[in-house]
Amino acid sequence: MGEYSGTPLAKKLGIVGDVVFTVVHPPAGFADTLGDYGEAVWQRNLMSPIDVVVAFFTERAKLRAEWSALTEAARPAGGVWVAWPKQASGVATDITEDVLRALLLPSGWVDNKVCAIDSTWSGLRFVLRKENRPPWKR
Repeated sequence: MGEYSGTPLAKKLGIVGDVVFTVVHPPAGFADTLGDYGEAVWQRNLMSPIDVVVAFFTERAKLRAEWSALTEAARPAGGVWVAWPKQASGVATDITEDVLRALLLPSGWVDNKVCAIDSTWSGLRFVLRKENRPPWKR
């Protein structure tokens, strides 16, 4: 599996090469939905540093409560995907793309990609604003 729109899901999420990623609150069967992720490392907890965090939520209160932990685990140049049920999925939720922006943009993170994960879930990727990242060190 791993393809909903023709592009492998792992690639759409940036899970390529030797990145470290984690998945929070995955729906049943997500490992099959994700498909092959090559050399990437699936870390089973939020121990940083993580390149790609993929987190599934149906309730904004739960997202609000967990957002800090998700962003603290992510590398400064990494990304946090927040997935929510599509309106047409029939899954009860109080989250929409607009709600995500209203909740998360004030935290210093900005959305830069959207992804159709499967027929039920959409995802919005947030990255730390450049001006909020630590200075580059060699």
